[in-house]
Amino acid sequence: MMKRILLFVCLLPLIATAQKYPTDYFRNPLNIPILLAGNFGECRGGHFHSGLDIKTNGKENQPVLAAAEGYVSRIKMDKGGFGHALYITHPNGYTTLYAHLNKFAPKIQKYLRAEQYKAEKWDLDLQLDASQFPVKKGEQIAFSGNTGSSSAPHLHFEIRDTRTEHPLNPQLFGFNIKDNKAPVPLEVAIYDMRKSIYDQAPRLVAVKKSKDVYQPADGIIISSSTINGIGIHVNDYMDGSENTLNFYNVKLYVNDELVTDISLDDIGYDVTRYLHAYADYKAKEQKDKWIQCLFQLKGNGLDHIYNFPSGDGNVNIEQDQEAKVRIELTDNNGNTSMVAFTLRVENVAADGAPKCDARFKANAKNSFDDLNVNFSLPETALYDDVCFIFSRSDAPTGYSSTYEIGKSYVPVHNYFDLNIKPEKTIPFGLRDKVAMRYSDGKTTNGRAATPTDKGWYTASVRNFGAYSLVADNELPTIVPAVKNGSNLSKAKRVTFTVKDAITSIKRCRAEMNGQWLLLEQHGNSFFYEFDEHCPKGKNTMVIVATDENNNTNTLRYTFTR
Repeated sequence: MMKRILLFVCLLPLIATAQKYPTDYFRNPLNIPILLAGNFGECRGGHFHSGLDIKTNGKENQPVLAAAEGYVSRIKMDKGGFGHALYITHPNGYTTLYAHLNKFAPKIQKYLRAEQYKAEKWDLDLQLDASQFPVKKGEQIAFSGNTGSSSAPHLHFEIRDTRTEHPLNPQLFGFNIKDNKAPVPLEVAIYDMRKSIYDQAPRLVAVKKSKDVYQPADGIIISSSTINGIGIHVNDYMDGSENTLNFYNVKLYVNDELVTDISLDDIGYDVTRYLHAYADYKAKEQKDKWIQCLFQLKGNGLDHIYNFPSGDGNVNIEQDQEAKVRIELTDNNGNTSMVAFTLRVENVAADGAPKCDARFKANAKNSFDDLNVNFSLPETALYDDVCFIFSRSDAPTGYSSTYEIGKSYVPVHNYFDLNIKPEKTIPFGLRDKVAMRYSDGKTTNGRAATPTDKGWYTASVRNFGAYSLVADNELPTIVPAVKNGSNLSKAKRVTFTVKDAITSIKRCRAEMNGQWLLLEQHGNSFFYEFDEHCPKGKNTMVIVATDENNNTNTLRYTFTR
């Protein structure tokens, strides 16, 4: 009986949170049981995952159903992101989103096509009123797919607060999702909070399950700092799926006193990039591990997910003293895991600050001005103090040196204008064909740079790393999947790969017989799906691709239908 009482007490916070949302209003948006490939609050590149990724048995074109009555309030078509997406506004104050779809229900699809041809634009964002497409609970609204930034067939499903547009945790709305598996902690991370998170590598200590508790090998972790931050590397799973998920709630106790309480719910798109402060971005970049921090960096604006009953989430221990630490991890179904260890402070190290070209402060405006490089950061740009490093190296093929502007493992929250002065004379004909090339040591890309009246070039960027100025007068490439002059009578579509070597494709337009054609983009692939706008017989399609610096290439593609 005592065990049952303790279990009920542990689940009270989860139950209280779930009860603020209706648990019998929304239905499963598919006609198959819910198996998850991803859940709310997972750490993803640049954002928290904002909904449920529901598996579709590895297939496309599963019927997608309205989760409740309402009306289709928005249709959004995007080459990346959610791909083909549909929104339903419900009378109870919530909006549901269905993403990575293939096609919509016939009447919705017909309306969309008409709007696309009217606007001569594929990537529309249409706002609809309540009278256009009312839907009933369980009515088919679309077919599942793999469009946008999707790597396998699935349905991305969200529930949002209609007023704020913030995504909410769908698993708090009572869906029948079988899950009896508790989170699996892998490592504990210990940080010296006297230093910036970017000036150190955390001490990572593996934990293993012993009876009902996860512990380090000898139960003790030694720290050389009196002010410690704790992070956790953890995966969660559910029955029937091998995909990793994330927990819902984590609590940190020190000597049985609650220090940190984090719940992953209600994370708006306006704050989702603070993921880079919630997790250790440097550890992800360098070790490919999502270490979730149980403390809040000073520039982290995600205040509402944290509860610090006393203090700031740090663990303060004096020299030669120790504390009992306990971490409780609870998933959306109430399954709980516990990590327990003793944190002992020995041989306190000096708080040595590294040598910097400039010391940038979080929650303050920061700027840098060199002979050929300058920029300013707004006060919300940095999550923690930064030891800013600047260096120069030769770039024989460009119009400037290559400048290392900070370390790429230091995240920047806001875009900022980076200004670089060319060191070589740029020919007059190329002055509007300059790109700012970027590298983080793993990948390289570029964006168009705009000349200023002082002879510098500027671009809006949002990363530290290596930058240089290069000429961009290369034409985009347009390569058909099937050679020119082919007979496509049995084909459903014609596809082209369109790329740019230095920047990106700004615009790609297709015409046939002087009329605009609906050309859809998915990554570097552009395709036209044959419809009534393509007559039988021999046809010539004209594809015009333009990059960010207005370099334009044209392909005349002839085929037979």
